[in-house]
Amino acid sequence: MIKKLRAAFNANFSQEKYRSFLKQLGKGYPEITFRVAESPIFISEDLKEKLITAGEEIIALIKQANFKDLTQNAIPTEWAVPNENNHPHFLTFDFGLCKDKNGEVIPMLIEMQGFPSLYGFQSHLASNYKSAYDLEEQLTPLFNDLSEESYFELLKKVIVGDHQQQEVVLMDIDAPNQKTAIDFFVTANKIGIKILSLADIQKEGKQLFYIDDGKKIQIKRIYNRLIFDEIADDTSIFENSFDPREELEVEWITHPNWFYRISKYTMPFLSGKFVPETRFLSEVDAIPSDLENYVLKPLFSFAGMGVIIDVKKSDITAIPDPENWILQRKVTYEPVVESPNGGVKAEIRLMYLWPDGEEPQLCINLARLSRGKMIGVRYNADFDWVGGTVGLMEH
Repeated sequence: MIKKLRAAFNANFSQEKYRSFLKQLGKGYPEITFRVAESPIFISEDLKEKLITAGEEIIALIKQANFKDLTQNAIPTEWAVPNENNHPHFLTFDFGLCKDKNGEVIPMLIEMQGFPSLYGFQSHLASNYKSAYDLEEQLTPLFNDLSEESYFELLKKVIVGDHQQQEVVLMDIDAPNQKTAIDFFVTANKIGIKILSLADIQKEGKQLFYIDDGKKIQIKRIYNRLIFDEIADDTSIFENSFDPREELEVEWITHPNWFYRISKYTMPFLSGKFVPETRFLSEVDAIPSDLENYVLKPLFSFAGMGVIIDVKKSDITAIPDPENWILQRKVTYEPVVESPNGGVKAEIRLMYLWPDGEEPQLCINLARLSRGKMIGVRYNADFDWVGGTVGLMEH
């Protein structure tokens, strides 16, 4: 943490500035329905380097020649999508901010996904924090010397590729009404693609189309924001559109199978000082005697659903499918972000882009502040100085 920037921010903070910031942030966009925190996080050079190292260790595993073999069982049979490509186009790694035995702030891996996150919104958020609070111009949420302009050029290259913009669409179930719809609209504004709900898409043979101004336009590529978990209980929505699991003449950015391959399922294959001990429950021979130091997580859930924090032996023995759970050593978040009324816990998400034919590139970050038992907006509804934010670094 950059202490001088934190002290200056807190000294100048007011509720009036915060309200003005929120108004400015949402201007011209649909209502932001999730809580945005009062402050960014100021990431020190030391923490930045640790985050970069931690991310590189994970990418080394993902780039192993046998990675697909290791993760083949991660994909539920009923949700496997054909024509998978060689690598994901998006990687996101979540790290809790903790302290090591020397009292230094270190990142510890919490979660990972081969799925896009708020790649458009985070840049918009950082710009608005800087302008609303009159922060130093050189502060940036971006890595690898990217500017806002070069970042969105890279994002457009990954999402649109060699296609015409009208042939590429951002798709979700009910896209304009999703909780993160502001990200969709920022992305569409920056790279010029259509936002479509599943019902806006029609199938003819193996091809997909949408109607724009009375013209039928073929979809060549889908920037996929649809999470299958959200519709697993009711797939009838496919009947009036298309089923992604069918053989189709369309490219996926990123292919849905990567959502499963790069997930909690991947964590038992990782080790190192930035990764908590993680094992498939089916491979745990003896239940640890200190279960208070562990957390139990279902492999196939998202947004923290189904996680058991205060684990009892009976919780473990009652699970009928231990191969679909992991037992993970608890990560102790430290309240490293100083607010006007005490320390706040924080999590930082590293966000990568992986263009075809190139190496994955660390681009931008997302952060969350928390006072609740779990990180995440739904667990912090009654607190201030919590919610979605971004890490700013000195350029």
